[in-house]
Amino acid sequence: MHTRHIVGSRPGRGRSPVSTAVHAGAVAVAAAAWLLAGGQTAAPVHRGLTAVEGLEVGHFTLSARPTGCTVVLAVDGAVGGADVRGGAPGTRETDVLDPVNSVDVVHAVVLSGGSAFGLAAADGVVRYLTEKGIGYDTRVAKVPIVPAAILFDLGVGDASVRPTADCGYRAAEAADDGPVVEGDVGAGAGATVGKLGGRERAMKAGVGSASITLPNGLVVAALAAVNAVGDIIDPETGAVVAGLRSEDGAGFADARLLLRSGATLRPEPGQNTTLAVVATNATLTKVEATKVAQMSHDGFARAIVPVHTPADGDAVFALATGRHRTNGRDLLTIGALAADVTAQAIVRAAERSEGLAEYPSVRMLRETPPR
Repeated sequence: MHTRHIVGSRPGRGRSPVSTAVHAGAVAVAAAAWLLAGGQTAAPVHRGLTAVEGLEVGHFTLSARPTGCTVVLAVDGAVGGADVRGGAPGTRETDVLDPVNSVDVVHAVVLSGGSAFGLAAADGVVRYLTEKGIGYDTRVAKVPIVPAAILFDLGVGDASVRPTADCGYRAAEAADDGPVVEGDVGAGAGATVGKLGGRERAMKAGVGSASITLPNGLVVAALAAVNAVGDIIDPETGAVVAGLRSEDGAGFADARLLLRSGATLRPEPGQNTTLAVVATNATLTKVEATKVAQMSHDGFARAIVPVHTPADGDAVFALATGRHRTNGRDLLTIGALAADVTAQAIVRAAERSEGLAEYPSVRMLRETPPR
């Protein structure tokens, strides 16, 4: 059995004193508080997905190799939707989110490394929720509804080390509503990008999160685990943030230029994927949540080139907690903002990575002089 660890933490909710918890999240919630006698305002707190009231996020990262899982808990339930666009997905319980099907509540979403093996992490989350008495009431038992999706990271380290049900349980146990920790944690621990030329010139990415709060109290947020075959692009500048490196390893080849040049590409099919959870405090139906998941893929297209390829398993889950009353006209706004924060979360996933020796991060690249 491989030793596992939780990164970062605070004690609580049944955790071992020696455990450390990694929460999840990122991006500005506009909160002003007067500090000290000078009447200064506090800087906005970067919360990410947990800016949506009613959601908690936890990561568990295995120590034997870079892999793990990330869990989003909605213990009071949330309306869910999903949209899968990649050509090589690995998912669980996405059919229950189809608007034509009966169950209209979700209690957690699991994102995991480990390829199809990592779907086992959802079993641990089901066990955790069952112990808490949380689930869909069937009269004879409360059944937790826990959709999940995986990304392929078996090429990073020992492929026999994979997230298990224990990983999911530990991530759920570590979850809270604090600011989301980003970077090389949970489902993003072994995530890489820029693999159009093979893994030799790829880079490290991870988990990123972002949110926006409107003056009327509407919150829209996203969390992404980024393991794309393509490059990560900053939508605001059009610049490559991370991706396929140039032959000298000091810069970027730029997938957009390679695709137009007719160069021979060597992506590894089925070994890539970007996963996202978008959420809002709005009141939505399953049909509306599904539309938000669909619109969120626009954020993928803005921040990843190429995206939704036969080599990727890209998927988005959408959650609506119903804490903020909305009307039908708000769906357009929610979907558009979901695409925005999804793109921001993807960029942050690359920017927050610390990198590995064989897969440098953008931070490492900036510090490395040309050879």
